[in-house]
Amino acid sequence: MPNALVWFRNDLRLADQPALRAALDEGYEPICIYIHAPDEEGAWAPGAASNAWRHRSLKALDGALRSRGSRLRLFFGPSLQTLQTLLMACDAEAVFWNRRYEPAIEKRDAEIKKKLRGQGARAESYNGGLLFEPWSLSTQQNGPYRVFTPFWRAALAAWRLPAAWDAPKRIEDVAEGPDGVALDALHLAPTRDWDADFWERWTPGEASAHEALEIFVEGALRGYREQRDRPDRVGTSRLSPHLHFGEIAPWRVAAELEALRTASAAADIDAYLRELGWREFAHHLLHHFPATAERNLDARFDKFEWARRHPAQIEAWRRGGTGVPIVDAGMRELWHTGWMHNRVRMIAASYLCKHLRQHWLEGARWFWDTLVDADLANNTLGWQWVAGTGADASPYFRVFNPATQAEKFDPEGDYIARWVPELKALPVPARFAPWTQPGLAAKLAPDYPPQPIVDLAEGRDRALAAYRAMR
Repeated sequence: MPNALVWFRNDLRLADQPALRAALDEGYEPICIYIHAPDEEGAWAPGAASNAWRHRSLKALDGALRSRGSRLRLFFGPSLQTLQTLLMACDAEAVFWNRRYEPAIEKRDAEIKKKLRGQGARAESYNGGLLFEPWSLSTQQNGPYRVFTPFWRAALAAWRLPAAWDAPKRIEDVAEGPDGVALDALHLAPTRDWDADFWERWTPGEASAHEALEIFVEGALRGYREQRDRPDRVGTSRLSPHLHFGEIAPWRVAAELEALRTASAAADIDAYLRELGWREFAHHLLHHFPATAERNLDARFDKFEWARRHPAQIEAWRRGGTGVPIVDAGMRELWHTGWMHNRVRMIAASYLCKHLRQHWLEGARWFWDTLVDADLANNTLGWQWVAGTGADASPYFRVFNPATQAEKFDPEGDYIARWVPELKALPVPARFAPWTQPGLAAKLAPDYPPQPIVDLAEGRDRALAAYRAMR
């Protein structure tokens, strides 16, 4: 049987793996490889938290392959030259991979495919990560969508889930070619174990992704529509990093949920599928508007007067020391776990962009480096949504009041008390805005800032004044 390279990227799984399946179905012996080439990802090379996750996910994938008789071979880039070398060294006829949709990667992959085919090799790519590829849905004017609701309506009209494909029980090893480098040689894991707390809550890898899905459908799915905004409860799927790294296919998740559909479960299932829809919409936007990773989609905001960069305020925000409890709780959760509840992400982002009036890229780059589920499309959409500068955005004049948001979504203050233990001794109402009861706060929470770094009312007024000036 001829050999083929199966190039793993952000698709670190064996089940529902279109590139691997294509190689096997077409009679090739697959040689499974991973190429580390972060410099080819432009301005958005993976951040530290992403690298820490990837290290463990690659180890899990290699273990899964070895249990089936094969292995994962690791290499440093550059990608094109590495593939060319391996095609010759491994006596391989073809390269199969699953597509990625980040602008720099799309451009690189197109060039790789062109060069390899020009040299007589087969080079084939597949959809391994989305329900709908970014170019597969368009408006009646044959253009891209810029508003989620009509996008999702079109997606539901075209809804077709691929059949599940279980991981092969056996994959033969191929002797030809180099073994690659050791995993540690990629330098993905941190040299100091600042990520130690992550792994008390997360286990990267395909097996854990399927386990997380099982836990979700047996637990938090019931009541998801109402509970997903509550950071004090386990009300979300926590599948986002597994989806980002391709440890589970989105159509597998959707199919599992659809299999549970009943009249009573429909609202919760539809609410979760809609969240998958936002992920699809994010990739749709980034593909059609690739500059939005760094530039406003709404060009009016190119004239918006952001505040002068304030390093001390930005650092206080990053470290959870703003004096606004729900914001600080979220930022500390992020630092200790590599993840933050989505509702709190919106609150923390709004505080940075509106009360502090710092450019949304300040927050986008911090999240990029610290989130284990950092995804360029989702990160871009989320920050531009909060900042009011993107597609389907929250209007800039809509400014979250973090104290009232905390009161609504963390009504007992449990989330705040967990991540900001300095406030645990305060009675519940005072946890949301301790500066409103200065005497009590000074007595029971002396180590917490007595005032927010920016007064909420003053910050809101300055943000709205800048918005009016822009208009």
